[in-house]
Amino acid sequence: MGFLTVQVHSLLRFYPACAVRGDTELPGWVSEQLQRVPWVVVRRARGRNGLVPVGVRGRTRAERFAGWLPTDSVFACVTPLQLAARRDWLRYPRRAQIAPLAALDQVEALMARSSLAARWGPAGSVAFELATGCATATPASDVDLVLQLDAPLNIAAAAALHGELLQLSVRVDVLLETPRGAVALGEYARGRAPFVVRTPDGPRLLDDPWAGAVAAA
Repeated sequence: MGFLTVQVHSLLRFYPACAVRGDTELPGWVSEQLQRVPWVVVRRARGRNGLVPVGVRGRTRAERFAGWLPTDSVFACVTPLQLAARRDWLRYPRRAQIAPLAALDQVEALMARSSLAARWGPAGSVAFELATGCATATPASDVDLVLQLDAPLNIAAAAALHGELLQLSVRVDVLLETPRGAVALGEYARGRAPFVVRTPDGPRLLDDPWAGAVAAA
């Protein structure tokens, strides 16, 4: 699987567990975690020499490691949009105990009303748990979402969507993934350019995260 076929936020399953490399020595917990759950998430950075930039999640928030994974060790890739399309949370065993998992019902309905049904997907701990089956999300977890938009979202529509998400019983953080990087929905909805856009080369201030893309009707 080549680097260009995977996107930021994608979850990768790989073999062997020792395939992950680091710019520094790997902490002891990394090897233990990857033996238990051989999954990583693609982070926002540029690939190099057949290596995918990935992040390793540990058992606690303090256990995070930025590493590199050879593309030839990857044998499964799941994107946020694929997770949303699969709707695995509907039959997920922990759904009744974990509010962020249960909240995906409301998120799905909201996105459908906003004509974004095929554009959204979960990220963060919720996505990791749905993809791997490893209990990662907690009742206090945020619901991290990705909206992949090739064309600009109307500011009024963004503000309306942001307002509806604020009404949910869980905290929701949304990134608009654009051709030039990612901008937080809350910031974009305020409509005050320039916006802080997360790019593979670090944050940039941009007036137009879509760089001349044709606006949606």
